This record gives sequence, C-alpha cells and structure tokens, in this order.
Amino acid sequence: QLQLVESGGGLVQPGGSLRLSCAASRFSLGVYAIGWFRQAPGKEREGVSCIDSSGGNPNYADSVKGRFTISRDNAKNTVVLQMNSLKPEDTGVYYCAARPASCRTHTRDFGSWGQGTQVTVSS
Repeated sequence: QLQLVESGGGLVQPGGSLRLSCAASRFSLGVYAIGWFRQAPGKEREGVSCIDSSGGNPNYADSVKGRFTISRDNAKNTVVLQMNSLKPEDTGVYYCAARPASCRTHTRDFGSWGQGTQVTVSS
C-alpha cells in the first residue's frame, strides 16, 4: 500500500513562507495525482491544490491562488507545496493524498493519505 509522509510544517508569522513536502517510499509518485488538503479546527477538510501524474494542469483553491505553488520533484520522488504570503486563515493540518493519474476535488476520491503536518500562521 502506498504510504505518504508530509514534512515542512511549522509556526510562521503572517506574510512568511513554508515549503511542504509529500514523500513516498517503495512506490513512485509519478503515476499518481497528488492533492494537498488542509483542515482547520472545527472545519471540514478542504482541497488546497492538486497536480496530476504528468505534472501538468495544477489547480488551486481560490483562497490560495497566486500564493501557493505545487510541483513535482521526480528525482526525489516528492511533491512540494510552496506556500508564500501566508495568512492566519491558512492555519491547519495539511495532508497530502494520492489517487491514480488525474486530479479530483473530493477527499473521497483519494485512497492514500499521509498523517498530516501542522501549519500555524500567527504573530
């Protein structure tokens, strides 16, 4: 079974940046679409960004467009979410998830999930 591990979370001031990574062992991420989701306390998990297996057509939630960038590093078998100009409302646990080939919107369409990494944006 595909196992995903997120890293790179932490505490950052508003306006700062963080770089999240999603890594897998034993399996290549190259055949999977990888989505990033986040969940704030008391709220439902929501989609942030997704990149398909070819690396093309990345998509973003409206709330993060222009600030977040998703990319693949095939040499390291990772997918990176670069987060800039962070806001307090970006606070939450960030998860990466995998599904075959192409991106989908709903959490139910992703079969493999990481354990999450905490992102806190606060002064």
